Amino acid sequence: MNPPETAEVWIGLSEAPLPLDRVLAWVGRPDCGGIVLFSGTARDHSEGRPGVTVLEYEAYEEQVTPRLETLVDEARVRWPEIGRVALLHRVGRVEIGESAVVAAVSAPHREEAFAAARFCIDGLKATVPIWKKEAWAGGESWGLEAQHISEAVMVDSAGESAS
Repeated sequence: MNPPETAEVWIGLSEAPLPLDRVLAWVGRPDCGGIVLFSGTARDHSEGRPGVTVLEYEAYEEQVTPRLETLVDEARVRWPEIGRVALLHRVGRVEIGESAVVAAVSAPHREEAFAAARFCIDGLKATVPIWKKEAWAGGESWGLEAQHISEAVMVDSAGESAS
């Protein structure tokens, strides 16, 4: 998985480990003093499930890219000064301690970088059709409850909901 050479957005799915060092190096720009990189890693437990040993992710791949693009577009409306944005997610088997998702944003200042990165990761979790299966000592399951995918909420330049 390699970053784009000319674009300001790097989105995608990967069966291979996510390249955190490459993301961090790529997302920076000379005009951006703030870089926020969020990495969601596979942990060894979840609520009511101690001893998680592995995660597995599946995605509705045809919908992932358009929904990630919508998130980035919306982040740019809300924070027009942001620089580069990377949104990457694993599919397939993810071992404990490995990164399952990365959201990285650069901006001239930390406030915008933090806000846009938070918006992107929260939006990814709510609007992008990617599902997680956990395996633990007591069994395996595709989550504790149904995961409902919602549509991204777009705002206009005045900050009003456009949907």
